[in-house]
Amino acid sequence: MTEVGSTVPRRELGRLLRQTREQAGIGLEAAASDLEWSRAKMYRIESGQTPIRALDVDQMCRLYGAPADMTEVLVSLAKESKSKGWYHAYGEVIPRWFELYVGLESAASRIRSYEHAVAPGLLQTPEYAAQVVRTRPNVPDEEAAKHVELRIERQRLLTRKRPAAPVLDVIIEEALLHKNVAGMSGQIDKLVMASDAPNVSVRVIPLNATITQVVVSGGFVILDFPTNGARSAEPTTVYNEGLSGALYLDRLEEVKTYAEVWNALTAQALSVEESRKLMQGIKERQDD
Repeated sequence: MTEVGSTVPRRELGRLLRQTREQAGIGLEAAASDLEWSRAKMYRIESGQTPIRALDVDQMCRLYGAPADMTEVLVSLAKESKSKGWYHAYGEVIPRWFELYVGLESAASRIRSYEHAVAPGLLQTPEYAAQVVRTRPNVPDEEAAKHVELRIERQRLLTRKRPAAPVLDVIIEEALLHKNVAGMSGQIDKLVMASDAPNVSVRVIPLNATITQVVVSGGFVILDFPTNGARSAEPTTVYNEGLSGALYLDRLEEVKTYAEVWNALTAQALSVEESRKLMQGIKERQDD
């Protein structure tokens, strides 16, 4: 039977189970022996190749001494991994503090990000990030601070040494640079300087660009993962965040559609150098 829907929760579950086991100082074969499973079964579970029952995940968590909140996340992912499709709604099945996307982002070798409304999270300043978080109604100060802290912490992956930092290719709409947001001047500075890094590029689609199919898609991120030999260990995944949750897509036809949209955006965007000049000009006018 052909698999339907996203394999994202199953892959993330395997990754987290492996990390939890390693943090407990338990080897793969030792864990398999204690659970009375074969080594091959353990490998398939940890590599996300097969679904696993929530009861089995709970048993693994007890063996590894996992905290209650992590056990809740892992059991929830096990339940989700059996659904035909997957839509992660924050604060419902999986606790709000758990950001699945962060795990995927940290494992990616290339990140392609298109934004039409706000600067990409990986390039936001703390002041700008705080403004973005505050767009959500009734966010307590403590929770808002944690969201900003997480967003800034995520940015460290762009300068990490091992594993190699991912390539980040960003395309943004010029319109978002003109918004009346506190700290926009500093935010533009960060966007301008970002492409000084060898693994980062920032390109702008000018206001006079024509309308394309991207008006339907909205902002999105395409995540590519390191290759293991001739093929990627994990399929390319598209992340599309909305008001009520986030959509994860990794079927070939879905990824192909977004890749085509990305290519269309690339054709419309200014070069990196032209984009820098445009952003600097906007900042200078705002500072006057």
